[in-house]
Amino acid sequence: MAALRNRLAWLSPALLPGLLALALVLVLQLVGSSLLGSMGLLTFDTYQRLAPRTYEDAPVRVVDIDEESIRRYGQWPWPRTQVADLVGRLGSAGASAIAIDVVFSENDRTSPPRLAEALRRTGGNEAAAATLDRLPDNDAEFAHVLAAHSVVSGLFLTNDPHRVTPTPKAGFAWSGSEPTEALAQYTNAVLPIPVILDASSGLGVLTLRGDADGIIRRAPLLAREGDAVMPSLSLEALRVAQQAGSIVVKTSDGSGNMAGGVSTTVDSIKVGQFTVPTNGAGELWMHYTAPRPQRVVPAWKVLSGELPPAQMERLFGGQITFIGTGAIGLRDLVSTPVQDRELGVMVHAQAAEQMILGHFLTRPDWADGLERSLVLVLGLGLLFMLPRLGAAKGAAVGLLFAVLVMGGSWLAFQREHFLLDPTYPLIAVLAVYLTETVLTFYLEERRRRYIHRAFDRYLSPELVSRIAADPRQLELGGEERQMTVLFADVRSFSRISESLSPQDIIRFLIGFLTPMCDILLAKKATIDKFIGDAILAFWNAPLDDPDQYENAARSALAMVERLKVLNVEMPSVAGQPWPGEVRIGIGLNAGPCCVGNMGSAQRLSYSLIGDTVNLASRIEGLTKYYGVTIAIGQAMRAEIAQFAVIEIDRVQVVGRDAPETISVLLGDEALADDPAFAAFAAGQAQALAAYRAQDWQGAISALDTTRAGAATFGLEQVHALYRERIAALAKAPPPIDWDGVFVATEK
Repeated sequence: MAALRNRLAWLSPALLPGLLALALVLVLQLVGSSLLGSMGLLTFDTYQRLAPRTYEDAPVRVVDIDEESIRRYGQWPWPRTQVADLVGRLGSAGASAIAIDVVFSENDRTSPPRLAEALRRTGGNEAAAATLDRLPDNDAEFAHVLAAHSVVSGLFLTNDPHRVTPTPKAGFAWSGSEPTEALAQYTNAVLPIPVILDASSGLGVLTLRGDADGIIRRAPLLAREGDAVMPSLSLEALRVAQQAGSIVVKTSDGSGNMAGGVSTTVDSIKVGQFTVPTNGAGELWMHYTAPRPQRVVPAWKVLSGELPPAQMERLFGGQITFIGTGAIGLRDLVSTPVQDRELGVMVHAQAAEQMILGHFLTRPDWADGLERSLVLVLGLGLLFMLPRLGAAKGAAVGLLFAVLVMGGSWLAFQREHFLLDPTYPLIAVLAVYLTETVLTFYLEERRRRYIHRAFDRYLSPELVSRIAADPRQLELGGEERQMTVLFADVRSFSRISESLSPQDIIRFLIGFLTPMCDILLAKKATIDKFIGDAILAFWNAPLDDPDQYENAARSALAMVERLKVLNVEMPSVAGQPWPGEVRIGIGLNAGPCCVGNMGSAQRLSYSLIGDTVNLASRIEGLTKYYGVTIAIGQAMRAEIAQFAVIEIDRVQVVGRDAPETISVLLGDEALADDPAFAAFAAGQAQALAAYRAQDWQGAISALDTTRAGAATFGLEQVHALYRERIAALAKAPPPIDWDGVFVATEK
């Protein structure tokens, strides 16, 4: 289990939330989010604006009843005879099919029989009415022209209450089951009047239904009203132009492609020699061209006879010609990806162009599967890479993924005319990145707050800030380091406690410990704990401190000097209990320690253990015996040779077999360079040498010589101890191999 935990240690705690974010994106992709779906459509719109379909001179023309045509031939609606003249001229020029983007759903009010009826209703001249009755009916004249040419009339499909069901002119052959649910559904039809309907060669749907934003991205080629399936104006015009008898529709169960669902959908439509791939709803994805004037001929030029027959034949011979209304007030305007305001007839015309040219935008059968695979592959890839890469490199990788997805989608559109939606893969990458990065940042901040809470009470603010900025500097759990340890204890604290109340003891400790800790923290110490009146601090953990020995020595000296000031100032502070002159003992030692989070499963503390720590405690205890303030071990002395240090004894402390050379720290480098100190240090060394050589008289002589120095540097008690020892040893001499080690019996 430990090995497994180590192998999984690199995983981010934000992995599970990242997986949940990825799963959410995948669920939205599977169920189909309208918002995200619209983002994909807007992406395809951008592609079309960047790379519109290249215009090719396909056999498709648009005759526009524009503003000039209205000015010349009167307001709309024109008499049917006028429209008949337009249709007749186009048919005579050889148009293969004439598709009219207008529904003639009412009788022509300007027809003579209609005028005769109006005249009689108003009590007009009966003779005039009879004369009008004998004139030809405009609708009949129009129908006569329609019957003479290949004309496709239009109808509207609506969702109004049902009144009429249309009958298609085209026959349908189904390769597979008839799609009952896939096609756009309507409940009513607005048809041409019967005389026009009967005379027409074809009947096509004019209704164009945009997406939620109103943009026409797909042209519906089939639509259903009740039980009737009707072709669009463009599809019907293509059928009539080829004089094809029926339209063949291949559905999903006929092609063996169920598109991952159970409902029958449309795969393709065949009309004459042209096969058109569609989406499941029988719609053609439109790939619009930029506006091309050569596609459009104003109606007035046709009606006026301004165009000679040869030019008329060149413009319209063999062409599928769409008649639309572009005049102000008549405009059937729609929005497309490339034009905010486009004539509705132009959508039908461009759909016919695409079918003739075989230029199709398609979403392949495998598009959904590829997009879902990219969501999983890119999302999971980034999910597992982020913990190792970090936010900056992870952002670079995420950006690379985004560029690859967008670039692949764009190339698929430009080169193969495939519609591959990059939205969900991009959102998956973004969701994973944001989730992991934000949560990792949150967890990192929480970790830093934990570090602050854990260390700011016993580390200097500088060290806490360094650890919080880079927690990798902190190795929790235990490590061996070369360290310096300080124990400081108040002398005669039991006597002080007896003279103070419990509340006063607390106030006294706060008044004493606070300035002492300020000194330690200023010198980069880590305060381990308070043991009553005692302080345990150390250096070189949790961060490296190359000046640990010097910092420890200067801290001890500064604590002694600060206490002298406190002994003068604190008794005069109101409400501050200060029991006379307070004295401390400090023990310093250096050596290897194990430091880290230690304790129990219920409570941990950043602390240290080891022989170095135990020895530092014993050394501090010896300060009472020798009557000195700062005592240090031999390893510590070796590291601060530049300080004013004097050896005072070799001691076998309680619980330790190996003897330790104990020295006293008296001052910094300035005192070490003082000639008086140097002379005293030499005399002290001479006294110790004579003592260990069992030269009792020489030792006493050296002690006498340094008596004044001992008083100056606070070693009177040390000298007194040696005089007592020498007197005792002179009466009872030690063995010949005696090494001068003092065996301590108290801690």
